[in-house]
Amino acid sequence: MLDKGVCVRFYKRKDIQDAIIAHARNKEIGMRYNDSFGKRPDILSYPKEILELSLRGVTSLHASEEIWENPLELESNKSKKELDQLRAGWDLVLDIDCKFVDYSKIAANLIIQFLKYCGVKDISVKFSGNKGFHIGVPFEAFPKKVGEVETKDLFPDAAKRIAYYIKENIKVELGKRIFEFEAKDGRDIAFAKISEKTNQEKEKIKTKISLKDEFGDKKEVEILNVDPFLEIDTVLISSRHLYRMPYSLHEKSGLVSLPIDPEKVMEFQKEMAKPDAILTPMFTFLDRNVCGESARQLLLQALDFELKLEEEREVKKEYDELKLTSPIKEEFFPPCMRLLLQGIGDGKKRGVFILMNYLGKIGWSKEEIEAYLKKWNTNNTEPLREVYIKGQLHGFKAGDKLPPNCSNEAYYRGIGICKPDSFCPRIKNPVNYTILKWKRHLQEKEEQEGLKE
Repeated sequence: MLDKGVCVRFYKRKDIQDAIIAHARNKEIGMRYNDSFGKRPDILSYPKEILELSLRGVTSLHASEEIWENPLELESNKSKKELDQLRAGWDLVLDIDCKFVDYSKIAANLIIQFLKYCGVKDISVKFSGNKGFHIGVPFEAFPKKVGEVETKDLFPDAAKRIAYYIKENIKVELGKRIFEFEAKDGRDIAFAKISEKTNQEKEKIKTKISLKDEFGDKKEVEILNVDPFLEIDTVLISSRHLYRMPYSLHEKSGLVSLPIDPEKVMEFQKEMAKPDAILTPMFTFLDRNVCGESARQLLLQALDFELKLEEEREVKKEYDELKLTSPIKEEFFPPCMRLLLQGIGDGKKRGVFILMNYLGKIGWSKEEIEAYLKKWNTNNTEPLREVYIKGQLHGFKAGDKLPPNCSNEAYYRGIGICKPDSFCPRIKNPVNYTILKWKRHLQEKEEQEGLKE
């Protein structure tokens, strides 16, 4: 339980009040009274409110990931459509959840490095106040639209996909770095130490991956699996979810949820977050002054990423069972592909990505795909340079990867080619459509030949 005197002394500081109010703009705010929350929705407008709330017993303040036109209009019974109309945007807030702050620091540092690799320049980080960290990218760093869809309407799906994309791309390196952190006394001791710390059986924190050696041969390597004890939260990315505000106190630890320098996460010590140790707010969490749309590439790459691997396995099973001996022709293409083939204005690069992977999955060779893409390109309002198409096909292996799923709004809807027919609701991917239509054709052909006999 946080002492009321501690809260009042900290929240009466004008610099702390100003920092909290600046962060609260257009956010839904939740007030916590030690072990219970106040009524929602609520907002914060004036610095003096912070002191008044602490005098009434408020211990911490929480803000929404979403940015609202008017947070006070929010109600629990509002539909998704109504919430979409009220939403002005959303911030990406990744919550690193782990019992050990040293492991959390490694995860936070690695996420920051990966975001930079994806071209993101507007990155902020704060200590959660207990054992984790929050990594933030402000909405202003994302593009306003993805194709024809407004980015503000892509919540929570886009944020979840970004979180999943990051998690999948760093998980091997994250396991390696945490293992190295504990491996000062040897490999076996490291596994034992991590097992004891996390209260997880050794076998649960071990996994095997295939790596190529210097001669190109694959070999199985045993690595640390962090999933049982460290989570980069994707579940809590949901509408009206709240996170602890910067410069808010934490009930369990008595520490401050402190924004810190993203370049110095590994130097952070919990003592820095003691209320009395904070001389003045130095860093802003989710700074609205951004360097353009630096998170555009991150968003598009995450939307490309296959979130549901089981869907890919489902299509692959149907594909493997078909045993194609020749490419499936246009008469079995879904409506989206037929529209795409007529040529488009915006989204031509996405069109290349869709077509090459789609055609590869329905039996077309790389040479056939290249010739077809060149022919398709002449139908576009402003054709792509031929060198771009050649570059995309370099290293491409026909049939190796599915095109994006139908639910990926950045693609089919985003470039204006999603015009479903009566068959479309049954399928999850354009390849499904073509394979099912082709299988039905073969079956009907077989039945007709049987009748002739």
